[in-house]
Formats: sequence, structure tokens, C-alpha cells
Amino acid sequence: MAVKSPCIELCAFDGKTGLCTGCYRTREEARGWKKMTDHRRHQIINERARRQAKIGREAGPRVKGD
Repeated sequence: MAVKSPCIELCAFDGKTGLCTGCYRTREEARGWKKMTDHRRHQIINERARRQAKIGREAGPRVKGD
């Protein structure tokens, strides 16, 4: 059975990391998902937490009143 796409139809790419803020894939990964092996798809999904944290770090600390 093929690995389901993590897309949540909220395609907005972070300018600093290049990752989608919805599914945490790069544009190239999102475009090439259907042609990828299930092994590669699992790798991308397993990196989700690290990628999500990276976007959080790149955003920097929030200042009250922002």
C-alpha cells in the first residue's frame, strides 16, 4: 500500500527554510511525491518533527504585542 501524502491543503512555504508550513515538505518533495518510492516517503514523514521544529526556530522568539 502506498504511503499517503501528508498534504493538508495548506500550501504556504516558509521563506527561510523552504518548507511548507502545512505538511513540512519542500516544493520538490511535494511535486515529486507520486514518483517517490515508499521508502523515501517514509523518510520524509519521519522527519516531520525535526522540520516542524526548524520552522519554529527560524521564526524566532515572539515579542508580546506582535
